Amino acid sequence: MAAALGGVLLLCACASFAAEGPKPLYSVIVGTVWTANERPAPGVVIRIRRADKQKAQWELRTDARGEFVQRLPAGGADYIVWAEVKGRLAAEARIHIDDDERQDIGLHLKE
Repeated sequence: MAAALGGVLLLCACASFAAEGPKPLYSVIVGTVWTANERPAPGVVIRIRRADKQKAQWELRTDARGEFVQRLPAGGADYIVWAEVKGRLAAEARIHIDDDERQDIGLHLKE
C-alpha cells in the first residue's frame, strides 16, 4: 500500500510540474543617470524603444538614486535608451541584448 501511495504522490507531483510549464524568459536593462557633475539624477524620464521602431515602447522615471530598471522580452535585439529633461533629449545610448540577459548602462546628462 505504501508503494502505491508513493506512486500516486509522485504522479501528482509530476502533473503539477508539467502544468506549470517553463517560466517565461526576459531581459533586463538596469541603468543609472548621472548629472554633468557626476551626481545621480532622480526623476529623469527614461524612454526605451527597439532600434527598428520609431516610438518609445517603455517609459519610466529614475528613482531617488538616479536608477531605473526595465524588463524586456527575451531575444536578440538592439534598443535605444534615452533620458529626457524638460522634454528635451539629454542623453542617449544604443545597446544590444542577446536572449535573456541583463545589461547595465550609465547615461550622462549634457548641460
